[in-house]
Amino acid sequence: MLFSSVPFLFYFLPAALLIYFAAPRQLKNAVLLLASLFFYAWGEPKYMLLMLVSIVQGYGFGLLIEKHRGQKASKVFLTLSILVSLGLLGYFKYADFFLSSVNAVTGLSLPLLKLSLPIGISFYTFQVLSYVIDVYRGETAAQRNFIDLAAYVSLFPQLIAGPIVRYSDIRSQLENRMHSVEKCAYGIRRFVTGLSKKILIANVLGELIGHFQASEEKSVLFFWMYAIAFMLQIYFDFSGYSDMAVGLGAVFGFDFPENFRYPYCSASITEFWRRWHISLGAWFRDYLYIPLGGSHVKPVRWIFNIFLVWMATGFWHGAAWNFILWGLMYAVLLLIEKAWLLPYLKKHKIVGHLHVLFFVLIGFVLFDASSVADFWDCIVSMFGGGQIKPVTTESLYYLKSYAVIILTAVIGATPLPARLYGRLQKKK
Repeated sequence: MLFSSVPFLFYFLPAALLIYFAAPRQLKNAVLLLASLFFYAWGEPKYMLLMLVSIVQGYGFGLLIEKHRGQKASKVFLTLSILVSLGLLGYFKYADFFLSSVNAVTGLSLPLLKLSLPIGISFYTFQVLSYVIDVYRGETAAQRNFIDLAAYVSLFPQLIAGPIVRYSDIRSQLENRMHSVEKCAYGIRRFVTGLSKKILIANVLGELIGHFQASEEKSVLFFWMYAIAFMLQIYFDFSGYSDMAVGLGAVFGFDFPENFRYPYCSASITEFWRRWHISLGAWFRDYLYIPLGGSHVKPVRWIFNIFLVWMATGFWHGAAWNFILWGLMYAVLLLIEKAWLLPYLKKHKIVGHLHVLFFVLIGFVLFDASSVADFWDCIVSMFGGGQIKPVTTESLYYLKSYAVIILTAVIGATPLPARLYGRLQKKK
């Protein structure tokens, strides 16, 4: 059930809100849990059991870890919980990737499992992992109320596309959160903003991408239009869902973390990843990069840490080699910046902005490619290779048809609309 769908907007959400606000305080989390399970079961009823298994093992191991804190058994229970979480994620998301890779390398013909990917498994798996790790570290107490923990993991506003919310950040809100007309009004405004990003911009840009993919007369111009449109579409789609999640969270009394802060305004790749999918970057930093030693190790180990984290980041996004290469590309760019380029980019911000836009655009072409060979063909065509025409009548037609929405998206990806809105509010 998508946030932008008719069943969600006109049936599920009104019913969930009505029952939630009618319920007494002590039952609100139970209502949220039931609503979230119904929301998940609507799209994938057969995989609801999988999410419940993740919740139950996180709940049980969390209690055992806390009970035996300071003992070897605590680390054993943590390891078992991590293995269960990553095992389920690996089996359903990556099994066919590994099987096909083995077939390609060895020449075998191992049958693929052809499993459909459970919706939201990457997000709720990371939330369970962060919970048990934080309990092990002593950064939060284990939750003894199963309903509260289950509501946290399955919370429908951020179940499908994040942000990745840590249990330690909203534990107090799960147990005692405040509701107000002002917070609800803010949440509605934020939800409508995200819905507008999704429907009015991302979906329309998606139409242009569809026309490009269906075209038999692609030109250099059309390839660049596709690359720019996809770069803008993925931002407005993803940040739109994050806005809707933050908005819905506020309506239900939660304060979810921001996930995007105008990333295309960055002047370096380092800054870009502080603004893009913030919750994911923070998760890998705190639960993988820092435990590996971060930057407080020898140079060779530090380089290894960077590559491992960014390979994992790419692999998290999808089970294909283009996602792994996408992550490794950012590892190389970040190492170059940290080694010598960053001071220059900070001094020459215009160059920095162009540097970010160029490599992020190339990166998203790789991200969207069906294969590495497809990516290479696209890059060659963008720069005039492959014996294609610079411009065709078809590409000019679509440029004229979508110029306004592309320009709107470019402006909307900057803080300018928010600043204008703020000034209008002050005058009002």
